Amino acid sequence: MPFYHKLGEIPHKRHTQFTKPDGGLYREELLGQRGFSGIQSTLYHLYHPTSLKSAKVIQNERVETVTESSPLQPMHLLAADFKSSGDPITSRTWLMANQDLKLGLATPTEKMNYLFRNSDCDELLFVHWGTGKLRSNFGNLNYRAGDYIVIPVGTTYCIDVEQETRFLCLEAPSRIEVPRRYRNEYGQLLENSPFCERDMRIPQELETHDEKGEFEVRVKTGDKLTGLILDHHPLDTVGWDGFVYPYIFNIEDFEPITGRIHQPPPVHQTFEGGRFVVCSFCPRLFDYHPLSIPVPYNHSNVNSSEVLYYVEGDFMSRTGVQRGAFTLHPAGIPHGPHPGTVESSLGTKVTEELAVMVDTFAPLQLTKAGATLMDSSYLTSWLGGS
Repeated sequence: MPFYHKLGEIPHKRHTQFTKPDGGLYREELLGQRGFSGIQSTLYHLYHPTSLKSAKVIQNERVETVTESSPLQPMHLLAADFKSSGDPITSRTWLMANQDLKLGLATPTEKMNYLFRNSDCDELLFVHWGTGKLRSNFGNLNYRAGDYIVIPVGTTYCIDVEQETRFLCLEAPSRIEVPRRYRNEYGQLLENSPFCERDMRIPQELETHDEKGEFEVRVKTGDKLTGLILDHHPLDTVGWDGFVYPYIFNIEDFEPITGRIHQPPPVHQTFEGGRFVVCSFCPRLFDYHPLSIPVPYNHSNVNSSEVLYYVEGDFMSRTGVQRGAFTLHPAGIPHGPHPGTVESSLGTKVTEELAVMVDTFAPLQLTKAGATLMDSSYLTSWLGGS
């Protein structure tokens, strides 16, 4: 959420001398987006951020999709028992992708012994369960279940897992931000937005390391992962200010928008990126027209693929979908409630469902890992309805 914030010690003016107690100078770094025309932050370091001892390619990790030649059909990914291994970065398993984003899961089992920087993409991590801490050059943020962790491109960070964690992971070569229609001309969230700035958790604790030695930062550029060895600890920031920094928004703080009749999916929108949106389906009162049908009407996605990740509760329009599973409904074919769910919803007053939805405006394809989770019976699960 791009509102101005500062933390630690900074000089009175940008690009001027900022003197250490020993008479030396702190080192200034501008981290910006879209060249010099986008939002930016200015950080001040104990050491030169350019001080490198060595660099090597760790791996190339091109994500290949496998369903381009498959029939157009609704899909259900049986991911309730999904497990991956590795640290919070290497355990990420991409399940679906297009040119605008990658989407997957991570269940870390190991500790990070390096720091990570994505130099191409913003990242969005949804914490399904678990606790831990994001430690970055902008400061620390504690996470818990239900948190959306927004990590801007260029952030240097590591994740410390405290309790067993499952992340829903999204990576996009575009800014992931609060929808423009929720903000006024000055960037402030409007009164009719489903959340406001005070719902955002921003860095308040700055971790400054004054250490020399050899420290690794793994930098992702495109499909290539490079290991850089610095001669000092990368988290040596003494202060910063600006509009670029990681932040957290918890799904429990999303205030649902309801009406007399069923509201369309955009009322659940929480974030937007380049050619995709992220929505939060939260516990809420159902529609209150005397003849309302609480479950969604049948609809054809207009130039959009719809992914739903089931977090908690019973999703009112589906049967047989487990906590932690995905459905993917592509553009080109209509989809809607399972047989019987319309009738059973009549007269109900509230839903306790919790889900994350991602709508993309380019077709999503499964990766090889995603294809192994497909439920072959899902295609025919609407048969038998009157």
